[in-house]
Amino acid sequence: MAEALDIVIVTGLSGSGKSFAIRAFEDNGFFCVDNLPALLIPKFIDLCQDHREGVKRIALGVDLRGEQFLQSWPNVLAEMRAAGHHIHVLFFDATDDVLLRRFSETRRPHPLAGNGSVQDSISRERKALEAMRALADKIIDTSDLTVHQLKREIEHQFCQAPFSRRMAVFLTSFGYKFGIPHDTDIILDVRFLPNPYFVNELREKTGLEFEVKEYVLQNDDTRAFLDRLYGLLEFTLPLYEREGKSSLTLALGCTGGRHRSVALVEELKQRLSQGQLRIHVKHRDIDK
Repeated sequence: MAEALDIVIVTGLSGSGKSFAIRAFEDNGFFCVDNLPALLIPKFIDLCQDHREGVKRIALGVDLRGEQFLQSWPNVLAEMRAAGHHIHVLFFDATDDVLLRRFSETRRPHPLAGNGSVQDSISRERKALEAMRALADKIIDTSDLTVHQLKREIEHQFCQAPFSRRMAVFLTSFGYKFGIPHDTDIILDVRFLPNPYFVNELREKTGLEFEVKEYVLQNDDTRAFLDRLYGLLEFTLPLYEREGKSSLTLALGCTGGRHRSVALVEELKQRLSQGQLRIHVKHRDIDK
């Protein structure tokens, strides 16, 4: 029986960073093909399995040029997973304002450019990709990312080790004053907890430091909240896995993203790390 492959499907809006992502995967040892016709994808995977050199990890770029692929996408995805391959669908997004600026700076035409404006093309593409976005395992919003940050994000999430069949859980802390993170499945507001910012000796510290952790975690409401949240995840994560979801992103937000949310994410990481899930942590606003 042929060995299962690790396959990343890279898709999303034009100008959101797909091409750069493909290059980043290639730099990290993935065999990469951009815009492979839909009918050739199964044959290509078969060839990779039979390759003497042992191709194990593949990244495939898919966009609206592969219209037939988009129409049959749910069936194609189900067939690849039924064959035992480890599939991760990575969808890149960005706000309309950012996409407009990028097309203006590069002076490249939008792939859907016709008689309408670039804004019209972006809107049409966003509408056409709704179904594919809904089936994505991970959505990365690149609106506020530099190319270097995007490359580090890809390397951290996908390139450190071969994929595991266990679901990856991404825990993010953030500050509401800097906006809600876009690429998130679940967002929880923890501003109901006592704020270390108003304690003089804790104000300049972060939730990574012992004094702040102790202040946050010794609170009765904090412990009750964590117990209930852990219980919810303990119940739901296996159900998400059963449905084929390969990753879930949970974001905890406080006012500034430096104290309460950081301490809670770190504590939750410790609790979830007792199992076999792949846990990744990001403190988005800790240095702001």
